[in-house]
Amino acid sequence: MSARNSKANKAAARERLRQERERQARKDKVRRQVTVGVSALAVLAVAGGIAYAVMQANKPSHWEAMKERKSVTAPKNTTGDNGTTVVIGKSTAKKTLELYEDSRCPVCAVFEQQVGETIDKDVTAGKYKVRYVGATFIDNSDQGEGSKNALSALGAALDVSPEAFLDYKAALYSAKFHPEESKDEFAKDSYLLEVADAVPALKGNAGFKKDVEDGTFDAWAMKMSEAFDKSGVRGTPTLKMDGRTVTGADGEGAPMTAAEFTTAIDKALKG
Repeated sequence: MSARNSKANKAAARERLRQERERQARKDKVRRQVTVGVSALAVLAVAGGIAYAVMQANKPSHWEAMKERKSVTAPKNTTGDNGTTVVIGKSTAKKTLELYEDSRCPVCAVFEQQVGETIDKDVTAGKYKVRYVGATFIDNSDQGEGSKNALSALGAALDVSPEAFLDYKAALYSAKFHPEESKDEFAKDSYLLEVADAVPALKGNAGFKKDVEDGTFDAWAMKMSEAFDKSGVRGTPTLKMDGRTVTGADGEGAPMTAAEFTTAIDKALKG
């Protein structure tokens, strides 16, 4: 091979090498641009996801929205501001027993199972009226929505009749249907409707079913809960007559047996 040819081959090789390096540099530049672009998109996606999560976290829940709602649909058979006064009994009864309960409260369940029938008989006989005040604080302490949802369903029952309300309340607190406090069964409309099947006036009642599933009285339930919060009562069940708390024989808590209840009530009626 001549020196001339050798120089020409070397020059051609160097040119090919230069072109290859330039081509590789262009590829590397494009790769870097794509990587930066993808990284930027990933950052934006993460930022967007975080922003969405924050937005969702700050978005009022259904029940918070119901609490703030100005227009409230109150059940029939109610009076007072937003229909939060629920008084059941004969108008001729001179005294009114105030009964404060939370639907998820296990002590309320025991109270209703032991004393509920006596209260129903007394109210029917005109011995006194009952004013019901519903609470929802267990939803906060144990987490959940059952107290609020059950209170709304009680509103649907009250819309049917006072008798349906009392019967449904008894069913919710019954040994058969009342769940453990830690189990939020009342948050399920299906379970509330299952309980309602035990009440003749509610079983197969299309209007009641629709009100429960549509949450017709959700805002009312929150207003009722607010009335409880403003009452100053801190626990359930609590009984009051003439502004005075009715307690058991030991002076602590609500009377938990029918006999103890009758003794305490007779004393309060005279008081």
